[in-house]
Amino acid sequence: MLYRLLRPLLFKLEAERAHETGLAAARFVANHRWLAKLIHSAISRPAASERRIAGLTFPNPIGLAAGMDKNAIAPLAWWAFGFGFMELGTITPKPQAGKPKPRMFRFPDRAAVINRMGFNNAGAEAVAADLQRQRTSGLRPPCPIGLSVGLNAMTPRENAAEDYRIATEILAPQADYIAINVSSPNTAGLRGLQSATQIGPIIRTTKNAAREKPVFVKIAPELEPAALGEILDVCLAEGVAGVIATNTLATANMPGLPEGGMSGLPLRDRARQQVERARKIVGDRIALIGCGGIDDIDSARQMIDAGADLIQLYTGLIYRGPFLPARISRGFS
Repeated sequence: MLYRLLRPLLFKLEAERAHETGLAAARFVANHRWLAKLIHSAISRPAASERRIAGLTFPNPIGLAAGMDKNAIAPLAWWAFGFGFMELGTITPKPQAGKPKPRMFRFPDRAAVINRMGFNNAGAEAVAADLQRQRTSGLRPPCPIGLSVGLNAMTPRENAAEDYRIATEILAPQADYIAINVSSPNTAGLRGLQSATQIGPIIRTTKNAAREKPVFVKIAPELEPAALGEILDVCLAEGVAGVIATNTLATANMPGLPEGGMSGLPLRDRARQQVERARKIVGDRIALIGCGGIDDIDSARQMIDAGADLIQLYTGLIYRGPFLPARISRGFS
């Protein structure tokens, strides 16, 4: 009810400004452990949905998708709101400002968001330092934290593996798992790294730098079945812990829409189909995280039924409010 009252006010703000306002509120919660614990105890029940995946224990299968908290400023707040894990970032070796504004757009009639942020983040050193501060201050949540890594926009694509290595080496001590982002549509040439010949060296260097932390690979929703099969074969051969399906849907060829990546309801069916296809290929050899258009218990169950071990939310929070993960988690209890 509180969010229904606040949402009209937030939606009067430009989309990125509203996003920053929400993050500021989350950071306030995250910096006050007593408040985070009070919120968590008020909205969460003891869950009967604990998962053991990739050697990690997830209190519930509902995770925060990468992109919401790019600089890892509010992990304790995401736990307070009911998430069983969170993926923070995407983080690059060097800080970068991202693309010019405006770069985030809401489409309420479609329950969708389009963004072209371009990996705006404070850089691996700064994020790692803040996560270490949170750890020493007792502000780390009691659930897994994944860190999504990417390459800087100015890095030549032939040097991509080195960027993933550098970012992972810096961030791995603060991460429970590392996610390789080679599928954002908002960094030129990035999706070309999903090819079977390109992804292998990136996985190998990232795994070596991850210090035995599990490594996941995030894939695009547009991958055709043959290409999906090829990249999954490489993932299996290189021993990744799992695959995240999917990233946002590229809008470059969609008339009348700003260029970027679309998330939310229009992505739901395609993401679920990719999870179904991926599960048929990998069997039970690696984990699958389903992401795209999940905004209630029914869509969450459909993604689990399609073969996902865990799920992630992003756009659903914008339209349904910050307590959405707690509501979905109670549905699995």
